[in-house]
Amino acid sequence: MDDLAKMRLYLNRQASSFGRYLLEQTVMCLTGWIPTVVGIAVRGLAYRLILKIEGQAAIERDVRIRFASQVRLGHGSFIDEGVYIHATPGGVAIGKNTIVMHGAVLHVYNFRNLPHAGIKIGEDSLIGEYSIIRGQGGVTIGNRVYTSPMTQIIAVNHVFNDPHKPFVDQGITAEGIVIEDDVWLGSAAVITDGVRVGKGAVVAAGAVVTRDVPPHTIVAGVPAKPIKEIDGSDPLPDKPIYYISANQDNRHD
Repeated sequence: MDDLAKMRLYLNRQASSFGRYLLEQTVMCLTGWIPTVVGIAVRGLAYRLILKIEGQAAIERDVRIRFASQVRLGHGSFIDEGVYIHATPGGVAIGKNTIVMHGAVLHVYNFRNLPHAGIKIGEDSLIGEYSIIRGQGGVTIGNRVYTSPMTQIIAVNHVFNDPHKPFVDQGITAEGIVIEDDVWLGSAAVITDGVRVGKGAVVAAGAVVTRDVPPHTIVAGVPAKPIKEIDGSDPLPDKPIYYISANQDNRHD
């Protein structure tokens, strides 16, 4: 591959066209570094030129975005420093009041024309620090889903059945992942391709989920297995429980 072909390949993987590449890179270069609330305010206006913002959204400095035309931010969403979003068509949609924490990676990177590629995150959710979401097969995350630091949601897998071929020549599978509402993923949990995590489920820290998780079930281990149903019983009768809402008592006795 000659240098010109390499340059074309690079540009094709950065933006939908050369014109869009120049626009997106110029806006990010001029405003992406500005610190403090001043930078958030400037980007809240300038980034409307390159991505879709509904209402008001906060973008911290040093956020890397590729294919910004395919990114949509809901009102009240927050993108922390060091986040990387690569939204190659299918795109990335981040819902109202959702937070994407420092160092997280949201990566569609669909250059195989996969039919369901994309990442969609619902409202009031949180993507923890250094979490990775790969959306080649399509990732749908519901409302009030929290991922702890370093979780991985990977909607793609390599085929490696032929011992005489490099795995990179054997193709991939990309079935997709669905995480329903009110799910909590513990630190360093891994959700593999083809899995559905049911509403209200909890995935323990370090678990590797290779099968569907029923609603209101706690799973743990490698591979993850059910260890408890969430049935309304009080698991912590002797410990204080603290709430976010100012309208509730800050502890449950």
